[in-house]
Amino acid sequence: MTKRKAGKFFIYLFAIFWTIMTLFPLFITFLCSVKDNSGITLGMFKWPEVFRWSNYADAIEKAGILRAVVNSMFVSLISTVFIIVIGMFAGYVLARKKFRFRGIVYSIFLIGVMVPVHCTIIPISGMATAVNGKNSFWFLILVYIAFNLSQAIFLFSGYLQGIDKELDEAAIIDGCNDFQLLTKILFPVSAPIISTEAILAFVYGYSELIFAMILMTDASKYTVSRAMLTFQGGYNVNLGPIFACIIITIVPMVVLYIAFHEKVQDGMLTGAVKG
Repeated sequence: MTKRKAGKFFIYLFAIFWTIMTLFPLFITFLCSVKDNSGITLGMFKWPEVFRWSNYADAIEKAGILRAVVNSMFVSLISTVFIIVIGMFAGYVLARKKFRFRGIVYSIFLIGVMVPVHCTIIPISGMATAVNGKNSFWFLILVYIAFNLSQAIFLFSGYLQGIDKELDEAAIIDGCNDFQLLTKILFPVSAPIISTEAILAFVYGYSELIFAMILMTDASKYTVSRAMLTFQGGYNVNLGPIFACIIITIVPMVVLYIAFHEKVQDGMLTGAVKG
């Protein structure tokens, strides 16, 4: 009994320590968001002598960070929906159907996971210019879908292969076609892995910088990562408003994680068990 109490004590102690270590960077980021450059560079971990709330005003007015958050939310949500829907349909076909060249098709999608982002910058920029895709949310969304679809198909097909096919047979006997089987049976069963991929796709779209910087030159269409560059010049960087932008932009991510963290954990644990 004593050993059990001692074990619980160390578990709680470790949990408290881990919580502090996790929240500490966020706390320091908040402190830096209310300081000037000298206060940040000379005393990042010190309590600010004067709280410069004007950094938040600069983040909203000069960088348009609230508008950028809305833009990023729109791009991320739309791309995530398409990634989940297309990925599940493709994963279902690859996991449940037998057809010629199935292995080749699956390998092509795996190759998509390994393509470095940086080697596609020039071709994608040229394509955007050719089809008038610069400053277009939809072209940016298509790019995000393309770069996340391979990972989604890999995860979904692997997860669906771990589900007993007797479930399909029972549904077909009851009169379900492929579309009904996928949407009414397999979609609910696959909720953990869908939530996991949704989080990964949303975070990518919300925080991506390279393509947003190349494809978006209109300030009214900046995403959060691109908007933060407003305070970075050739010889001067205004750090306080940048940290203020960070605090503002992480709020949607925190809310999203709190809402779906149990599904994400279940999906990761289930994937680990099923291999």
